[in-house]
Amino acid sequence: MTSDQTPPPGNPYGSPPPGGGNPYGSPPPGGGSPYDPGHGFGGGGQDPMAGMPPLAAPGRRVLARIIDLIIVLVPAGLLDWAAGGVQGNDFSYGRSAIGGVFTAGLGFLYEWYMTKADGRTVGKKLMGLRAAMLSDGSVPPQNSAAARAAILWLPAFCCSCFWFLIIGITVLFDKPYKQGLHEKAAKTVVVTAV
Repeated sequence: MTSDQTPPPGNPYGSPPPGGGNPYGSPPPGGGSPYDPGHGFGGGGQDPMAGMPPLAAPGRRVLARIIDLIIVLVPAGLLDWAAGGVQGNDFSYGRSAIGGVFTAGLGFLYEWYMTKADGRTVGKKLMGLRAAMLSDGSVPPQNSAAARAAILWLPAFCCSCFWFLIIGITVLFDKPYKQGLHEKAAKTVVVTAV
């Protein structure tokens, strides 16, 4: 075919794929992702949030996280102090790394256990919120709760203030589900508890 000829109708790349259809433009049948609400959620284009409680208000989420931080940081600080990381008003640099280990470890265990139990940490319970799977609103299973907790708390070992600021910014600017990095990885959202 020369450049001045028009291509014949049909697939310009040769014969159609087995079963017909366009190999480059068709969505996977019945599949999809929670981040692509146009596919794979029963109603062929139905938003995964349909039928779920509304997304949590940002202010309630911040208060819930502050409560959870206090619940984790107080025992982590006491453990750090008991291990010798705090001496008077002075933190010894090498020993305060122990505090980071305590913070990351306790934070991970707290978040993972509470999230897999019923989707609610103490902070979320007090603020009337819960974590839910984006795909169906269910309580996050063990593996999703672990991914969520790991991404949220393990970086707290070395840069907790900066890391929680990044998480907050991603929640604030994410569209349409207001997910932090930890929620995107676990495919969860925070909704109001019903």
